[in-house]
Amino acid sequence: MQINLRKAMFVLPNLFTVSSIFLGFYAMTLCAGDPAPEQLNQAALAIFFAIFFDAFDGRVARMTKTQSDFGVQLDSLADVISFGAAPALLIYKWALAPLGFVGFFLSFAFAACGALRLARFNVLAQRGDKGSSRFFVGLPIPLAAGAVVALVIAHYRTVGGIADDSTRVAIAAFVGLLAFLMVSTIRYRTFKDVHLSGRSLALFAFLVMAGVAVGMATRPAFVLVVYMAAYMAMGPAEWLLSLGRRHPHAPLPPQVAAELAADEALEPDDEEEEAEPPAKNEEDIYI
Repeated sequence: MQINLRKAMFVLPNLFTVSSIFLGFYAMTLCAGDPAPEQLNQAALAIFFAIFFDAFDGRVARMTKTQSDFGVQLDSLADVISFGAAPALLIYKWALAPLGFVGFFLSFAFAACGALRLARFNVLAQRGDKGSSRFFVGLPIPLAAGAVVALVIAHYRTVGGIADDSTRVAIAAFVGLLAFLMVSTIRYRTFKDVHLSGRSLALFAFLVMAGVAVGMATRPAFVLVVYMAAYMAMGPAEWLLSLGRRHPHAPLPPQVAAELAADEALEPDDEEEEAEPPAKNEEDIYI
């Protein structure tokens, strides 16, 4: 009885992953043919709930101590379906289809870049080169799908119908940006190192109040758009700040630099430099 219970525990996190696949497939069925705006909104909601199940399957596996290689591979395949193919079809039917080949290619690029990002992560994981768990490399595919979902839901709640001609070009550029961010090496925080403290609670309260303020000033449907946009901008912003930190000091005057170079006491020991391997910079660690 105890052995059967243990086997059932291994099934539990996989049920969350399969639920994510089901919702992604359901979203694609809603987008098939000539969907009505209501169906596209339902498809966006299905992908949103797929993100919820994807966020908890790994946590359930860690809580029940049922992590496995099978679960890792199943999760990657589920992500390709629910957060690659389904959002790509959704954005194509909602906004990009009238653009012809350009719209088709951008929708395909979204799905392809999401698959490439997942493949890169799996290869690094198999090599044991996960690096710091504090960062993702590239925009995570569930959050890229969440950005698409946020746009569709916000548009449906405020305007209704599908995207009009005045916004198609901007949406196409946004989809291209999402595809690029997924395959880029820009680092995004995982927030796995955040612990319960006064500072973290204050930050959480600030984010909640900011969302409430946005909802009251505009519409509640825009809150998700603002959260997604803020996370997307966080990676490039921290990358630009890191470029500034790499050269924190202004160049020395030529006379001072010449005096320092002539001082033998300040010259490094060549033998020690050759014997000691270079330190690994945290900026070069990726997962």
